Amino acid sequence: MLFLEAANIKKYYSDRLILAFDGLKVYSGDRIGIVGQNGSGKTTLMNILSGSIEPDEGLVKQYSDISCIRQFADESTVNADRKLLNEFNLANKADQGVFSGGEKTRIKLANALGHTGTLLFADEPTANLDYKGVELLKVKLSHFDTFLLISHERSLLDELCNRIIEIKDGSIRFYEGNYSFYKEQNARELQLMGQEYENYVSAKAKLEYAISDRKVKSKSMRKTPKRMGNSEARLHKRASNEKQEKINNAANSLKTRLEKLEVKEKPRELPKIKLDFSLTNPPENKIVISVQKLSFSYGSNMIFDNAGFKVCNGSKTALWGENGTGKTTLLNLISSNANGEIYIVPKARIGYFQQGFENLEYGRSVLDNVMKDSIQSQTVTRTILARLLISGDDVNKNVGVLSGGERIKVSFAKLFVSNANILLLDEPTNYLDMLSLEALESVLCEYEGTVLFVSHDKAFVNSIADHLLVCENKSITGFDGKLNDYELSREKAQMPVKDEMERIALIWKTK
Repeated sequence: MLFLEAANIKKYYSDRLILAFDGLKVYSGDRIGIVGQNGSGKTTLMNILSGSIEPDEGLVKQYSDISCIRQFADESTVNADRKLLNEFNLANKADQGVFSGGEKTRIKLANALGHTGTLLFADEPTANLDYKGVELLKVKLSHFDTFLLISHERSLLDELCNRIIEIKDGSIRFYEGNYSFYKEQNARELQLMGQEYENYVSAKAKLEYAISDRKVKSKSMRKTPKRMGNSEARLHKRASNEKQEKINNAANSLKTRLEKLEVKEKPRELPKIKLDFSLTNPPENKIVISVQKLSFSYGSNMIFDNAGFKVCNGSKTALWGENGTGKTTLLNLISSNANGEIYIVPKARIGYFQQGFENLEYGRSVLDNVMKDSIQSQTVTRTILARLLISGDDVNKNVGVLSGGERIKVSFAKLFVSNANILLLDEPTNYLDMLSLEALESVLCEYEGTVLFVSHDKAFVNSIADHLLVCENKSITGFDGKLNDYELSREKAQMPVKDEMERIALIWKTK
């Protein structure tokens, strides 16, 4: 059964062509993952197909009811399915005034997932969700027969999708299979691209050498000796002209071959960062943030009760815990430094990445935004942007026309080149495509300052963090090591309890 079709679609933003494709059809049973770099047009494609925006050219026809989970929508619990509110742990929070980022996402999910007979459009539905929320979302999406999904969660794309649409350079390309199959195909194409580039460089060098060699031979042709007789001179000149003509013809033939040689692009290599961190005047203290007996509540909702922790200088520390346990609240408290129980060393300069892009000016260009408070040179700034996959003319785009993922990268670049020596990052992986996520990982791993961040992306946390601050039961517990080590220690701690329960169950069964 045909659920949706689109034909001859074109979409521009100003004079920039974002999307152009001949046709796309969605049939019952299609579980489509949409992938591509930030700014490639993923959300634009979904908005066109769902009817949220009109294409500049072409036609979209829908033959099914639709339901949407949108990236930056703020929704209420008024019309949400009560059963879903309960499943997403919102039943007792529906009337509270302040929601965490993860709770806002859960509200959107509860509003959209109550209609399993529809065609579902889901744009980054895991944003800010904790690991339990992601697992519950997988279960709910598995009940949908047909959907289009944008996500940086590889597990979702692998476990649920049977087709992949890649958006690149304004066009779309279809792959049958899940995300892993797409990545395998993509890796083979990249390897082939590298081989073709090497072959092109080799062939070009050989042709250029051959042309140069012919020119040298042409110039070295012997002139007619002065003492040679007229008849001999004519014969010598004729032979020389014939030989020179052959050389010139060969050279022209080689030039033609060179001109017709198909140019192959070199695969992109990330530039090296040369960030002068000493310009931030970093603190030399062993501990840069310390907290004792921290208590905080929203009205009657107690978030922290006599919590305490320390953050070491130069550490990469992840705040870990379920939605609503106070991770973003803690970052806000540290950033504002308004609570007497939080001590930050005098030389600390805090840069805060927040989920709402508060540090960006939408009417100014990318480069203007990043350079505004930069203590680094423009060359270093451009290098940071290039490492985050924003280069060339893209640095001159207004921030207002960028995708969510692109804005995130501009926010990061702005922090990296500022005078900040302690970075607070709230869900930095939200809305980033896979390539951009890997680029951010590499930049953060090379960053010399202190990083305290919130993320529910396990792979990202394992890659970056060498310390954890675990938020649960209104307290904060420090752990020295990787997330994998922490989860393993938790499993070992729970094993005796499980074994004892199994032993008791076995005794009761045998009675």
